[in-house]
Amino acid sequence: MNSFNLDAAVVNVWFDDQNLWASLHDGRQLSVPLAYFPRLLKATPEQRKKFELSGGGTGIHWDELDEDISVPGLLLGCGDATYLRKTA
Repeated sequence: MNSFNLDAAVVNVWFDDQNLWASLHDGRQLSVPLAYFPRLLKATPEQRKKFELSGGGTGIHWDELDEDISVPGLLLGCGDATYLRKTA
């Protein structure tokens, strides 16, 4: 039996100096290094706070930063695809 659930939705997002944090509707909390997302890493704290939840919480969008993050991608450990292509 596989208990890995990719059908999670974000209900809250916040940041510390090194991480993006997300609280999911099922009670889990994720911490992902900002280094995975160079746009967020370089953004000001004020810019990071200007996000919208999309798709019923399955995505996080920063219009000003042109950044979109999917919750299933976070659960799978996927970072910025542009950044990953440059380092591969």
